Amino acid sequence: MSMRQSQSELKIARQQVMASTQILQNLIPPTVSYTTQGHVLIIGPEDLARLAADSLSTMASRVVLANESITSQDEAHLEKVMNAAEGVDSFYNKLKSIKGFLGQFQVSVESDAGGVAELSVVAIRQAHFDIILDLSSTPCINLEMLPAGYFYVGQDANKLADAIEQIPDLVGEFDKPRYVKVNSDICAHHRNGINGCNRCLNFCPADAISSIEQKIEIDPYLCHGAGSCTNLCPTGAISYDLPTPKSLHSYLEKLISRYRAEAQVAPVILFHDNILGSELITDTLSGDVLPVAMEEITVASIDHWLAALAHGAREVLVLNTDATAPTLTQMLQGELTLANRILDEMGQPQRLRLISASDLATLEQPLAISTTWPVIVPMTVITDAGASNAKRDILYQAIDHLNSQAGAIQTQLALPNVPYGQVKLNVDKCTLCMSCVSTCPTQALKDGGESPALRFVEQDCVQCGLCESSCPENVISLVPQINFDQQSRQGVTTLKEEAPFECIRCGSAFATQSMVHKMVEMVGAHSAFSANIERLKMCGDCRVKDMFEDILQDPEKQLR
Repeated sequence: MSMRQSQSELKIARQQVMASTQILQNLIPPTVSYTTQGHVLIIGPEDLARLAADSLSTMASRVVLANESITSQDEAHLEKVMNAAEGVDSFYNKLKSIKGFLGQFQVSVESDAGGVAELSVVAIRQAHFDIILDLSSTPCINLEMLPAGYFYVGQDANKLADAIEQIPDLVGEFDKPRYVKVNSDICAHHRNGINGCNRCLNFCPADAISSIEQKIEIDPYLCHGAGSCTNLCPTGAISYDLPTPKSLHSYLEKLISRYRAEAQVAPVILFHDNILGSELITDTLSGDVLPVAMEEITVASIDHWLAALAHGAREVLVLNTDATAPTLTQMLQGELTLANRILDEMGQPQRLRLISASDLATLEQPLAISTTWPVIVPMTVITDAGASNAKRDILYQAIDHLNSQAGAIQTQLALPNVPYGQVKLNVDKCTLCMSCVSTCPTQALKDGGESPALRFVEQDCVQCGLCESSCPENVISLVPQINFDQQSRQGVTTLKEEAPFECIRCGSAFATQSMVHKMVEMVGAHSAFSANIERLKMCGDCRVKDMFEDILQDPEKQLR
């Protein structure tokens, strides 16, 4: 069979499998609505701003905020500017801030009378502007992903023409998906007044994530659905909704298994964004590459990548384009490096790659190389039923399966700044106060139930640091690592255990040995307690009884 015939059959198999396999979507997805009346603020050099305003004559209002010098002294140009946009007011106040989104832009400027004023109130007697057209030399909003309704065109004539064409259509009510949701119950950001995980806050290119009253909040109006927050969240507290993590896992498993059955070839999964990435995907793509369109390429995370391999894909590619924000590219490179380091440690080939648009045309050689790699026997089932942290459980199921297909190692890979690892304890100084247990968001740390003990499950630990920060004795430290020993990682380890301290009067257990000894050590030498040191060794009831008996025997003792 010729290569052309082989490719032809592979492409037919791909077409059939992809046509019959769909991602399950929420039929009534949650949305947010933007409402606009068409009030436009144009920022930039006054001459360019007035000319742009003249092209937007159908809008409800047009206001110019001149923040830069005019661009040309040519008489014909100036005459054209003077005749443009009659009735449009120009303001020259210094811009202080811009906040908001389509239909809700609040623009603060320095007031002529001193202080700060809302320009929309002054200019059009409205609480806000609906749309902003920015012709400044640098954007007035410094974000990689700009809010809906904010058009930064600079002095690019093509971008200006596109914006002027789009802006008149942005009058009315518009719906947008709520891309992500937050489950605060399992979030590791903040517990009991202590700050922990901030991974999502560090990588949002739209600045849509904030910590409000110690809870992670996502502004759905600013959110572009980039997925960096869901990708980086170690507990799954932030999860994508279109599609859900579970739907994407199910889709990948069906897509890979059906293609393998149809084509008898292990496929390559190619994640790409559904706008610019989709435009780059053509029928020339090799027939064993299965393209998977996402809102953004960061929607699929390390658990999806490794699970796809565990299901029998031979490679996972992520197509990076100019549409991807630099922050997202940086995050992806870090996560892919981590995933390939895991594969390398267990003896698997580095099956994950971030590729560019130019790489699409030269995929033939690397694809040929990966056909020579050991074929992965697919996992039969990946389950998250009842899992407290389904994202973590699926990731480790994939790691364990891929490890079993390679070196079957049982070592630990030390890596800095990863949300996986151990908790170490200075046993001698721990009092078993259980502050760490009460702050642990994933229940990786557990108490001993009926007996004084501190227990730990490594697989559930996300290295958020809440336990370390909450420990009053400063005896906890974190050890970030990937543990390939499934038994020790999933097992319950006893970090410390001791017999309870029994009341010296009634014999009932009421505290830990460590706690009582600590109290005696701390306060026993103080003059106020020296006479009653034995009461520290009594339970609460017996302590009260002993105090009253003491008063009855010598009523004036308390006064003395």
